[in-house]
Amino acid sequence: MMVKMGDADASVSGLTFDYPDVIRPALRIHHTRPGRRIAAGVYIIIVGKRTYIFTDATVNIDPSAEDLADIAFLAAEFARQLQIEPRVALLSFSNFGSTPHPLSDKVHQAVELIRLRGADFPVDGEMQADTAVVPELIDQRYPFSQVRDANVLVFPSLEAANIAYKLLARLGNAQAIGPILLGMGAPVHVLQTGDDVRNIINIAAVAVMDAASR
Repeated sequence: MMVKMGDADASVSGLTFDYPDVIRPALRIHHTRPGRRIAAGVYIIIVGKRTYIFTDATVNIDPSAEDLADIAFLAAEFARQLQIEPRVALLSFSNFGSTPHPLSDKVHQAVELIRLRGADFPVDGEMQADTAVVPELIDQRYPFSQVRDANVLVFPSLEAANIAYKLLARLGNAQAIGPILLGMGAPVHVLQTGDDVRNIINIAAVAVMDAASR
């Protein structure tokens, strides 16, 4: 409410609460940003010297094709705020129609929607996760792809993104910074329950960047 009333420029909350119990009132109070239909949650994943953006890991449980397209635009915009030129891959269990199924078809439809909207960043899919991040696979099997070595990964569902980032953080020695809310009507960010000090500081820095960009 302090952000809504103009008494604060940004907020970071949720350390001792369940994530859904904090984000629901935040969405009711602040809604989405003008021109944005939905909000989405991203994680910055740092693996060695490589930086990736994973989305949507926190907000949209079962996104439609239109939702996935919106999420891709939000994530690409955020990447540019980080001085990262986005190369966007929409992920599935199928590579470019190799496994026809309503779930993979939905992801393919999202790619088509993104292109119809005139995206100014390379985007492709549907594709498997290894295809997205291993350039040799693209070169050998799918040289027609517009994306090589993707750095923005749009997952087909919240559960897929959530599982992926947690496995990388716990088993792959990756650093996960987030969750970071995109598309909100105000610079409000929600921590995961019990986040450590490093992540709280990281999210506070993101909140400052968010406030400064408005």
